Amino acid sequence: MPIPEDVTGEEIDKDVRQELQSLPKTLAEDVAKNLVMVARLIDEDPEGAYGYSRVALRLASRVAAVREAAGFAAYASQKYSEALAEFRAARRMTGNVDLWPVMADCERGLGRPEKALDMAGAPEVHKLDKAGQVEMRLVAAGARRDMGQLDAAIVTLQSPELASGSVQPWTARLRYAYADALLAAGRDSEAREWFAKAVEADRDGSTDASDRLAELDGVEFTDALDEGGANDETDENAEKDENAETDENGVTGESGNADPADKD
Repeated sequence: MPIPEDVTGEEIDKDVRQELQSLPKTLAEDVAKNLVMVARLIDEDPEGAYGYSRVALRLASRVAAVREAAGFAAYASQKYSEALAEFRAARRMTGNVDLWPVMADCERGLGRPEKALDMAGAPEVHKLDKAGQVEMRLVAAGARRDMGQLDAAIVTLQSPELASGSVQPWTARLRYAYADALLAAGRDSEAREWFAKAVEADRDGSTDASDRLAELDGVEFTDALDEGGANDETDENAEKDENAETDENGVTGESGNADPADKD
């Protein structure tokens, strides 16, 4: 796959670059460039990122960072079985538990929420940092919702992190998930409160909390161009109505037909 000229491979994280030092220099550079492309495209073009991850995987399948990148690219493309296999391989290579929450979410994607809940209660969760534990809580709540257990999902999300007034990288997503679960349970007023709190914490626009809040408040956004088009259509309809009224009074239109429905 083509690599843009501005991609050098030096853009990758220093820890990943260190892992690639086990490869011959030219090969390491090629792998690094493909990993940069994965990172560039994974949000906007998951399939494109997946393609570059497969190239990197073909070149250096024994590098944990490559397996992890391939896993995330497959995950973003909703290829959950493949993603889970790559995450498991990366974990075997490193012994790291950081991927545990996303592995559990892959189980959800494969239609196995019970397995995700089993993973949420596994000893590995206690080895996660705070961000990882919050992520695991989000996955567990999602699994509960998959199983139709809305009340249990709400309880799962109730935590010190949710109640905290400080804003952390996970705060907006946690509040958003809680608000969405409340709304699904028919607790609209509480949902509105938590969507508002999610908006306060969402400094980089990582959620659509503001849109959900506006929807609950009955606010509708109209595109100015669409509004103009609607006015034009209204004027046209008004003109037709006026012509119809004239014809009903016995005056023919330019076409000479008494019935406006017969006009072109």
